[in-house]
Amino acid sequence: METASSTRVDSWIWAVRLVKTRSLATAACRAGHVRINGEKVKAAQTLRVGDEVRVRTTDAERVVVVKRLFAKRVSAVVAAESLTDTTPPPPAREDVPFVPIRDRGAGRPTKRERRDIEKLRGH
Repeated sequence: METASSTRVDSWIWAVRLVKTRSLATAACRAGHVRINGEKVKAAQTLRVGDEVRVRTTDAERVVVVKRLFAKRVSAVVAAESLTDTTPPPPAREDVPFVPIRDRGAGRPTKRERRDIEKLRGH
């Protein structure tokens, strides 16, 4: 497996399987969901070994440190070896506040429902 000396950030996050497709990687960069060392980057930004890359996906934010650079997509095993995942663990279910969900089309909450919602939220 030959490593590249410099690689575009969109190509690298696709190559190490942080996003599913190359076009999604480019779109994430364009939307500002990719940061290198804390700064928003464009898709063509070059990446170096040791850089911290933050990628925000639909689920959560992944924080990884670059160990090896690749120009082409690699297997999942090689991809896991080419980065150090420093993503913090998700919060426990008990720590995440419960948000009441209303049925679509149910309209405005009644006065009683609104008071119940406020009581649940702790207001």
